[in-house]
Amino acid sequence: MTSNHTDCHYCLQSLCGRKYALREENAYCVTCYDSLFANSCEECKQPIECDSKDLAYKGRHWHEACFKCAKCNCSLVEKPFAAKNELLLCTECYSDEYSSKCFHCQKTIMPGSRKMEFKGSSWHESCFVCQYCRQLLGTKPLITKDNKNYCVPCFEKQFAHHCYSCKKVITSGGMTYHHQPWHKECFLCAGCKTQLSGQRFISKDEYPYCEDCFGKLYAKKCAACKKPITALGGAKFISFEERQWHGECFNCAKCSVSLVGLGFLTQQDDILCHKCGSAT
Repeated sequence: MTSNHTDCHYCLQSLCGRKYALREENAYCVTCYDSLFANSCEECKQPIECDSKDLAYKGRHWHEACFKCAKCNCSLVEKPFAAKNELLLCTECYSDEYSSKCFHCQKTIMPGSRKMEFKGSSWHESCFVCQYCRQLLGTKPLITKDNKNYCVPCFEKQFAHHCYSCKKVITSGGMTYHHQPWHKECFLCAGCKTQLSGQRFISKDEYPYCEDCFGKLYAKKCAACKKPITALGGAKFISFEERQWHGECFNCAKCSVSLVGLGFLTQQDDILCHKCGSAT
């Protein structure tokens, strides 16, 4: 001990045979040091004397015996803890009060452990897995069905529809024809291969055809206008002795009056109303 440490720097009383503390190379008796420099305990508000252990956290100080969980009073010395609203809590109490519950196992997600979040819910990393293959999903793309998560390959294998034409998975924009799924871009006229999605079409032997192709390939021709009779959209047509007419074409050959629903006469290849037929 050097000569300049023989007296207390504040009260100037001799330090010989007494405990003292140093601060900025100056010696202080314990009483002066505590009154001048000791931190106040956050819990009991008493000074933390120089011969006591001072535990500090974010600018606040505690006696070792006062450093406890604010809820269960267990000691936090050399233990993990969390702070909430300026209160110190052991990990168990913090978890019970504030931690998220895992959507899958409903157990607490402990502070410091990795948490996965998806659609407003939280999971333990080990619980956030594909429902089918049980592999960790992490940040991989996923698809949810009935509140269960699937990686994309497993979802496609289990649930996705495959196009009737190209056999590939339909991820969006599909349609149904004869109870089979199709990509819209694969739903083509069996004749000219033009896209039929959103267009009027006619079925023949389970194949779709545009109106033009169906008329050219299969439709009967109107005896009057010679155009195909497709009956597309429920249009009416008239049939008589192996000849067919569009409803709007079934008219008297002389006066052009409509004969739909009326009696008529025939003269060679013509059809006539009774008035015109009787006049010949």
